[in-house]
Formats: sequence, C-alpha cells, structure tokens
Amino acid sequence: MLDAIRWDTDLIRRYDLAGPRYTSYPTAVQFHSQVGTFDLLHALRESRKALRPLSLYVHVPFCANICYYCACNKVITKDRGRALPYLQRLEQEIQLIACHLDPGQKVEQLHFGGGTPTFLSHDELRQLMGHLRQHFNLLDDDSGDYGIEIDPREADWSTMGLLRELGFNRVSIGLQDLDPAVQRAVNRLQSLEETRAVIEAARTLQFRSINIDLIYGLPKQTPDNFARTVEEVINLQPDRLSVFNYAHLPERFMPQRRINSHELPAPAEKLQMLQRTIEQLTAAGYRYIGMDHFALPDDELAIAQEESTLQRNFQGYTTHGHCDLIGLGVSAISQIGDLYCQNSSDLTQYQNLLGGAQLATSRGLVCNQDDRIRRAVIQQLICNFSLDFEAIEQQFNIDFRGYFGELWPQLQAMTEDGLIKLSNENIEVLPAGRLLVRSVCMVFDAYLEQQNRQRFSRVI
Repeated sequence: MLDAIRWDTDLIRRYDLAGPRYTSYPTAVQFHSQVGTFDLLHALRESRKALRPLSLYVHVPFCANICYYCACNKVITKDRGRALPYLQRLEQEIQLIACHLDPGQKVEQLHFGGGTPTFLSHDELRQLMGHLRQHFNLLDDDSGDYGIEIDPREADWSTMGLLRELGFNRVSIGLQDLDPAVQRAVNRLQSLEETRAVIEAARTLQFRSINIDLIYGLPKQTPDNFARTVEEVINLQPDRLSVFNYAHLPERFMPQRRINSHELPAPAEKLQMLQRTIEQLTAAGYRYIGMDHFALPDDELAIAQEESTLQRNFQGYTTHGHCDLIGLGVSAISQIGDLYCQNSSDLTQYQNLLGGAQLATSRGLVCNQDDRIRRAVIQQLICNFSLDFEAIEQQFNIDFRGYFGELWPQLQAMTEDGLIKLSNENIEVLPAGRLLVRSVCMVFDAYLEQQNRQRFSRVI
C-alpha cells in the first residue's frame, strides 16, 4: 500500500537535513530580478495561445492579531480600512492580467490565502469575487476546487454561508494546537468550540473538503499534550490534515523573536510527536500522502496518488498541476509554463506599481532544459514515491543513467541504508524512506550545493 510508512529512528537522525520543500523546482531561492513584467506578458500570451486551464491564487495579507510562529507575508493591523486601498490595486492587477488571457481558459482551481482572507468584510469579499468572475472564466457548476484559508476566530455561520454562496467549496482551517499554554506561548488563543463551529457550518453548507493545519515543535508542546490535540482533531474528522514541523528561524522572521527558545521541545521530543501523530492518524484511517500531508482514502489526493496522477505546486499537493498558476496580490507567485515569477513582497511597492498601471513582478526564473528534467524527476519522487526512468527518457530524449551518472554513488548509498530500492529501470522510495523523501529529492537538486542550507527547514 502507498500509505505504508516504517519509522526508523536511526535513518531519520542521519537523513534529517535542512532542505527545500519542493513546491517548485528550481525553488524560489533561485529567483532573480532579471525576470520581470515582459517575461510575464510573454508567458501569458503563450498560455492564451495554448488555451491552458488556470489556477488562481489570491493573497490577502492582513491579520488582526500576530501569531508568533508565522512565517507568511502579512500585515498586522486592527484597522479594517487598510484593506480598501489594497483591494483597489488588487482589482487593477486582476484586470491587467486577465486582458492577456482568453475568456475560454477555465479557472479549475482558486485559492484565497494570507494573512487572513476573512479579515475582509462581507461586502469586500463579495466585490472581490465579483471582480474575479467579471475578468476570469470561473466555473458556476461547483465542479472547480475553490478553497479559502479560515481563521475560526474571524469566521462565523454567516461568513461560511457567504463563502459558499460566492462559490467556495473547500476550506483550510488554521488550528496549530489546542493546549491553552501552547496557544498563549504563540499568541493564538483559539478554542476547540470555535473550530468545531466553523467545521459544522462547513458540513451543513456542503463544502466539499475540510483541511486542518497543525504544527509540532511549538513552545511548551510535549508528546503527550500534542497527542491530545491530534485526538481531538481526529474526532472532528477533517478530509485532510497538514502536520507541519515548526522551523524556528528568528533571524529571518521577526515575530518568532517573541518565542522563548528555551520553551521549545528538544529534537527527540519533536520526533516523538511526529511518530505518535503518524500512529494516531494511521489508526484512524488516514493515509500519508507525503510532506506533512494526510488524507482520508476517498479524498482526491489519496485517489490521485493511487493512480499516479498526483502533482505538486506552490499550493502544495494538487490534482491541478496541469493548470497555469496565476498569483495575484502582494508576494504572490505565478507558474506559467516554464516561467516562475513573484510579485513584490513589499505592500507599499506593490500598491505603488499598480497605482502607476504597472504589474508588480519583481523577480522570477525561466526554466532551462536541465531544470525541466530535474523538475519532472523530483515531482515523480515526491508525489508517487517512485520514478520510472523510461518515462523520463522518452519525455526528454535522454539516457537517464548517463545523464545522472555522477549521482549513482549517492543513490546506491541510500539503497544500502534502506531509503530506496534502485534498479536499472526505476527508483522506489521504501516505507522507511517516505518520511525522508525530501532527502531523496535533494540528490537531484543541481542548485543545492550553492545555497545556504539555513534558509530551509529540516526534513523532519
């Protein structure tokens, strides 16, 4: 079975290195300022010619309260009026991008992230979705994957009803931990009752999928109190779960400086938390999809993995990797054909550029042939835990063993360690290697040796 995982503490300790999460290859660390608006317009034209379907990501950066662990691009403010000038510029960006696309390009996937998208008022959400529908071909038959991130402290039954009315059919709920001491240590007080109310509303209103986010490794967490959180979450029966490893990088993310590092659990305790979480979720019937993600067996991600059609992009695991991804809003990333590009991460700069009728593209990357080959290899490994050499050879007209010959000693070492099974035809990631699949992918990363590993979180 694809979801079989074997816990091997010795193997984890040896291969638990810092490395990318591979929501893209090459990763965003490789983006540079030589890529700009001209490249984006060229890529949009190619997308229009090919009539490729679309995935839209909309970034709403505002939060009323700061969570100390957060590494997202956000603006903390109690002033709800801050959203209005941002939304005006966002609507300009929607208009500028859409005019370079074909009305026949259907939006199969839509995701609102942040920040806290429900920071916006009901009228603002209604107007923003109306603007998107005016300029993009959003589906009206509820067949698209239209998701939004929810903070249960910022949503109630009327909010959930509005979101369903606007066409959203998936919700992702930030929970992180239910223990009050942990919540106080990270400045996110959120009761189980608040979370349950939002989930009950989503079910009653027939949202198609509910995801819950958890984080292990936060201050004051212990294996026992985190296990209690996981048990409560299992009782809520979400369709999907994301269980993230907290990466404490206060030198990069200022809010994390408010966390007392002495209160963080030791590495051995973090491992214990993850092991117990996997045991609890597996016993409850969840399948390990990979990279912190779990899903019920009838979920689209689990089915796609069984059928070897699972993909991965900047929104994580997806069944819509064939779509061109258009990122809208401050810091949003697009992936259109071979182009990756990112908007300015500075709110003022983003708004000023669009105020001058310019797109806010600030950096990016155009993939070369080697990037495309390695991207396909990493995608297969991280999504399907297997790699068929012949498929890569036919797709790119290469001899796999010849092309990656210098990597063979590393792959053979991983074979001897029991991470993978290596043959002349394929690589299979074994049950003991599935938690460490990022380490296997890192072997194929041509850029990794040039990078500062401190920019990345650890594999486990």
